[in-house]
Amino acid sequence: MEPRAAVLEAVAGWVPGEPVPNGALPTEWEVDDAWVRTRTGIAGRHRAAPGMSTGDIAYEAARLLVAEAPGLAGAGVLAGAGGGAGEGAGAGVASAPSAASVSARAGGARGVDAVVLATATPDHLCPGTAPALAARLGLGTVPAFDIGAVCSGFVYGLAVCHGLVVSGLYDRVLLVGADVYSTWLDPRDRSSGVVFGDGAGAALIGAGRAGDQGELLAFDLGSDGTGYDLITVPGGGARSRSVAEPSAEGDEFFRMRGRAVYQHAVERMTGSCRSLLRAVGWDAAEVDHFVPHQANARILRAVAERVGIGVQRCVTHLDRVGNTGAASIPLALADADARGRFRAGDRMLLTAFGGGLTWGTVALRWPVTTAPTASTRAATAPTETAHAAAAPEAITLATTTSEAARPEHSRATALDGRNGS
Repeated sequence: MEPRAAVLEAVAGWVPGEPVPNGALPTEWEVDDAWVRTRTGIAGRHRAAPGMSTGDIAYEAARLLVAEAPGLAGAGVLAGAGGGAGEGAGAGVASAPSAASVSARAGGARGVDAVVLATATPDHLCPGTAPALAARLGLGTVPAFDIGAVCSGFVYGLAVCHGLVVSGLYDRVLLVGADVYSTWLDPRDRSSGVVFGDGAGAALIGAGRAGDQGELLAFDLGSDGTGYDLITVPGGGARSRSVAEPSAEGDEFFRMRGRAVYQHAVERMTGSCRSLLRAVGWDAAEVDHFVPHQANARILRAVAERVGIGVQRCVTHLDRVGNTGAASIPLALADADARGRFRAGDRMLLTAFGGGLTWGTVALRWPVTTAPTASTRAATAPTETAHAAAAPEAITLATTTSEAARPEHSRATALDGRNGS
């Protein structure tokens, strides 16, 4: 019997509200556009409206793929503020699986069998947010759970979904990465305030065969708990509640030791990428697209340079949305695919680093998807002018003709746990 493979079928992204350009940041931070761009590469970010939670934005991204679950009808709609596919004000884009590729691989559209939500900002400490998300999507009693690998969450989630599918336990899993960091940011902390934005990304991982476009080829995952305090929210958990003394002022807010995080992020993502490239037998020059966690421009450039991948092959989206945590990679993928950047069969290298400390890398082949023929969405506009634009109109994605993948080199289909640097 031919072994099963896990295949990326579709991606979608959604960001809330209107863009917040650097010029609209609090005056007490004493920053201007040039100051922020020079240090981070970020021109703007999105903030969730009061009352909007992680579960809400996760729903908006997920429904772009499963709006009429259990089928795939409704995928591929760009939601504009105040209407369209989404309930809340915001914008989203999705690349749906080619109907022909799905039917050829699996005998037609199938339902979602499980939901995995990667987030560091759950709606509640208890219970997890994923079951409520699944219910809201109309998925009934499917298993649903959260994972907490912070900014590495989407890569860790892909590994979890890979295992669920390849094992034969489920045929299709919905993975969502979503974070509303604005609820955790200290209004006095400009270093974090200029970097983080709110957003959600979703992906469908389905069962396929080895060699299928979209196949998740191999993973490299790691953690180092000795650095747990480098990225943290000190208060609110069992540790702070276990002592009689009240929490210190500000412990409810997100804290990050930027210089140390930079050093760890560059070292760990570089080492993870090198390890995985060896595992799958790819040279860095053979990677078509490098999609790192969108932390800041300096980290992205440093990792790409050390791995040996030119800037023209790096996929970036943080200039328009900032660091969106577990949502950053799927948002970047959905945005780039919407612009027609990817071709079926392209070699993709995705890497991330987050609190814990955690890190991970995945190698995959880009699937056959539908993509928009044009976009006027403000959230994807490359210029500062777009940040003042009105909410975009909804557009529908158009089917594209798939291109044959280039001849393969060696491929690793099993999980790879090495973390060498």
